[in-house]
Amino acid sequence: MARSRSFDEDEVLRAARDQFWSTGYAAARVDDIAAATGLGKGSLYGAFGDKHQLFLRTFDDYCAELIEAVRRALDGPDADAFERLRAHVEAVADATASDLCRRGCLLAKGTAELSEQDPAVAATARRTFAAIEELLTSCIAGAQRAGDIRRDQNPARLAGLLLAVLRGIEALGKGGSSPDSLRAIAETALAVLPRP
Repeated sequence: MARSRSFDEDEVLRAARDQFWSTGYAAARVDDIAAATGLGKGSLYGAFGDKHQLFLRTFDDYCAELIEAVRRALDGPDADAFERLRAHVEAVADATASDLCRRGCLLAKGTAELSEQDPAVAATARRTFAAIEELLTSCIAGAQRAGDIRRDQNPARLAGLLLAVLRGIEALGKGGSSPDSLRAIAETALAVLPRP
């Protein structure tokens, strides 16, 4: 008969994610992950597999949470779609500006470090970017229906532009750009959207 687990799986995964997020995948030693989670290496391996499997689990969970957070920020009626879009872009800039540790985004960090040689990370990153771009597209289309963005513009292309700007803001923040600069980039991106 299998023993029941005596730990909170979500807490362990959060602690492992924070370790990967702080150090990156390559620099995260299994001993450090074990210390961060409070589990022995045997328990970690038994519950989550090897370091790579544990990273994929935390990376996938993070990406799913990110998509859901963007969905909550952007979903809603057409009448206030532009305001939701504005609030989301400004919130990304503000969150990046207030990241004093410059930890950045785990999606960006994991993608930059691993996607070239790790097909699973690359696939998760592609799915995540596509889902976020789709949510941006939907919100922009709602703003077009409400008359807040010109209808003669392709909403998917505008969404691609905003996604690139948001990812760029996060990269620049990690590189140490000033909070004022990050917020100005967000404001400029919103200002160039084609308004009626």
